[in-house]
Amino acid sequence: MAELETLQMLIDGQWCAASDGAAFDCIDPSTGLAWARIPEATYADVNRAVEAAATALDGPWGAMTPTQRGKHLARLADLLAAHSEEIGRIETRDTGKMFKETAWQATYIAEYLHFFAGAADKISGDTLPIDKPEMFVFTNREPLGVIAAVIPWNSQMFLTATKMGPALAAGNTMVLKASEHASAPLLAFGKLVAEAGIPPGVVNIITGHGAVCGRELTRHPKVARVAFTGGPAAAAQVIKNSAENFAEVSLELGGKSPIIVFDDANIESAVNGAIAGIFAASGQSCVAGSRLYLHDDIADDFLARMLNIARGIVIGDPQDDATEMGPLCTLGQIEHIERQVTLAIEEGGRLLCGGRRLARPGLFFEPTIIECPRQDMTIVDTELFGPVLAVQRFRTESEVLALANDTKHGLAAGLFTRDGARQLRLAKALKSGMVWVNTYRMISPIAEFGGVKTSGHGREAGLQAMYDYTRAKTIWVNLSDDPIANPFQPR
Repeated sequence: MAELETLQMLIDGQWCAASDGAAFDCIDPSTGLAWARIPEATYADVNRAVEAAATALDGPWGAMTPTQRGKHLARLADLLAAHSEEIGRIETRDTGKMFKETAWQATYIAEYLHFFAGAADKISGDTLPIDKPEMFVFTNREPLGVIAAVIPWNSQMFLTATKMGPALAAGNTMVLKASEHASAPLLAFGKLVAEAGIPPGVVNIITGHGAVCGRELTRHPKVARVAFTGGPAAAAQVIKNSAENFAEVSLELGGKSPIIVFDDANIESAVNGAIAGIFAASGQSCVAGSRLYLHDDIADDFLARMLNIARGIVIGDPQDDATEMGPLCTLGQIEHIERQVTLAIEEGGRLLCGGRRLARPGLFFEPTIIECPRQDMTIVDTELFGPVLAVQRFRTESEVLALANDTKHGLAAGLFTRDGARQLRLAKALKSGMVWVNTYRMISPIAEFGGVKTSGHGREAGLQAMYDYTRAKTIWVNLSDDPIANPFQPR
């Protein structure tokens, strides 16, 4: 058996093991075998990382102009693009995601860092038309302080860039907690931080489980904001932890996103959009289009086309360019999916394809489509985070709008129709943070990303994110040479 690689955390510019030497295994989902050892951060490690970030606020990073910070971010972006293949390979090995997706994502996500690098010196305060004679009042935008960023295992470069980009551009410092399910890509990314000239302590990367590492980080008294992406149970704990430090909290949680296809849609395009929405990344995406609503007049034709593609999807080694769908990341996901598929059939669902894990090494599950006769079936509003699609039929616009909005989630939605008025009506009426019309699963650094309801609150990406990582300081200047009058008189 090959010796496991030993990886280290990045704290205050130094690579280190856990203070007590504890570590856990990284598992390759395509083989089910361990390939690396990851440090299990202790309370002391978390505290050291936060203290390093707090100290860096008053060091060279805090003394830089916004333009200088932007140049460092731009350098980091260039390095990320140059090392996209290397980081993509590591992420694919650690998560099972397709290499052609992880490499592309690392390259494109560099554009997020470039976007915020350019925005670093574009954020300004206001001069206020104050209602007090001889007073000049203005605001400055200042960094919040130490940002705790909790990153999930899926889409790591994207979900890191949407937090790191605006946070660093605004002058904050950071402690990133990598997911215990796949920590290696973030640690590889950390090697580029020092190369970009970012001072020690500005970016710290720690690894470990939620019970110690996550808890201590999100409740640390020197953390000013927690930017969390993950599941609702962990999010609830983050909110409880923030009661101890009164940190601001943004939450990007899961979804059960609907895709609606009307009878006037371009069927070929809609089928491809639905396939991309649920089977790309093996369904392991927070915006996965896992609920499909088909107009009754085109449902049979649509499903025939979709099933033909789904049954031919090439499943295999995610490092192989010929593979179209790789493994799931964790055994827990597969077991959860198996339970939900069994329950869906018991509740009256009709299995159209898939439904089983593959009889081969690794964590592979078949592309699965289940036709659901009722909205109240458990699978219709349960996030599976895997390649499982729940399909329903509808007749009218009002009917499908009610079905699509009948969910506790609200991250994204897709809509396929050629009717321009209907596009605008439904885009406005759908209760979700993002709506894609005649496309699906698109991202850009220019566009805000986030949801409503139990899919979280706060937005990532877009220029507004810069303001979210700053606070306004109001400054009053008395322009009069006259002495202050009666000190007991309100002014």
